[in-house]
Amino acid sequence: MLSALDLARRIDAGELKSLQAIELAAEVIAAREGEVQAFAALDLDAARTAASEQRQGPLRGQSIGFKDVFDTADLPTAYGSALYAGHRPATDAALVAMARQAGGITLGKTVTAAFAHLDPGPTRNPHRLTHTPGGSSSGSAAAVAAGMLSIAIGTQTGGSTIRPASFCGVAAFKPSFNLLPTVGVKCVSWHLDTVGLFAAGVADVAFAAAALTGRDLRVDDRSEGPPRIGVLREPPWPQAGVDMLAAVETAIDAAGRAGAPCADLTLPPIFSEMFKAHATIHAYEAARAFAFENDRHRDALGPALLKLIDDGQAISHDAYDDARALTSRARRQTADLFEDIDIILSPSAPGVAPEGLSTTGTSTFNRVWTLMGVPCVNIPGLSDASGLPLGVQAIGRFGRDRQTLQAGLFIESVIARRNR
Repeated sequence: MLSALDLARRIDAGELKSLQAIELAAEVIAAREGEVQAFAALDLDAARTAASEQRQGPLRGQSIGFKDVFDTADLPTAYGSALYAGHRPATDAALVAMARQAGGITLGKTVTAAFAHLDPGPTRNPHRLTHTPGGSSSGSAAAVAAGMLSIAIGTQTGGSTIRPASFCGVAAFKPSFNLLPTVGVKCVSWHLDTVGLFAAGVADVAFAAAALTGRDLRVDDRSEGPPRIGVLREPPWPQAGVDMLAAVETAIDAAGRAGAPCADLTLPPIFSEMFKAHATIHAYEAARAFAFENDRHRDALGPALLKLIDDGQAISHDAYDDARALTSRARRQTADLFEDIDIILSPSAPGVAPEGLSTTGTSTFNRVWTLMGVPCVNIPGLSDASGLPLGVQAIGRFGRDRQTLQAGLFIESVIARRNR
């Protein structure tokens, strides 16, 4: 994989030029894109031209891909649907412009499940081509895992950043809700949609987040003590497979041996209602976000999206308002969970990437935390006996994004030491 942080250090030291960094990505794309199929659109010539201009900024020389739900003026934006094939927006999404202003170089648009939901695209898992890369940010996770991009941008409405990162063995960061703008992103649910970032390791994804936002989010330039870890062992944990449960225990053991206090954590009773609340808000808002497509082009929509829209149309305004109110109460109680801990440690997915390309997996371990709007970090470095990746996630308090990234880096480092 291409380490964004390593590339930045080499470029800063004069050891590598921006164009050379882009060529590193281009070489891998030439070798692997045919089998992985991570890109919905690609323009390497434009990327080389941009790299030759010697753009300044913290992301100069970084090869970036945007999930094909982000509007781009210079590349087609199809939202993963033949309905919008060849569509060329008039403007860039806010984050696309932010990346360019930071010196980043967009190589292309990464494949998304249709309209960022569950109807999968053609992308394959680089670790095993017969397995799903997850979704809906399938191309973003796979492109980083294959070494075709140093940074990729996705979104998460349920588990569309953390889950594919787990399946593909890369780091991912779903920040606190609204830390990164969704202006110019095809909306699914305006109370849930969250921009997510993918990179090789936790320090890389933190570097990318810092460069994009201008905020103090880097974790490679400081050393802090071990985090206080709360461990969830109640539902939905029984839905995790044996290998995933073993991976979490490995992470807990490694963190504990490195001095991190680890204690079991029990969620307040209100959390038992959060899966239903997420489903209610998701479907109700999606039915309205996709009203045009449903009214004018229903025959062009996939079965999973049609079910989501139909479910949303059946939800009453009162049920939606009740779910929103219940969520507000749960968010206040979520803050209380972090009085004595810094992060919650949980599986990122039920297990390894499922075989086959007809599913993107389930978001069992992600939906509630998306609904709560808290930062989550997928931590790579673990795998099952066959070598397929298993990710664990650090879940932090709202607004404590750097602290969550720092804890993720700590766990990643102790896992790496254990694996040596």
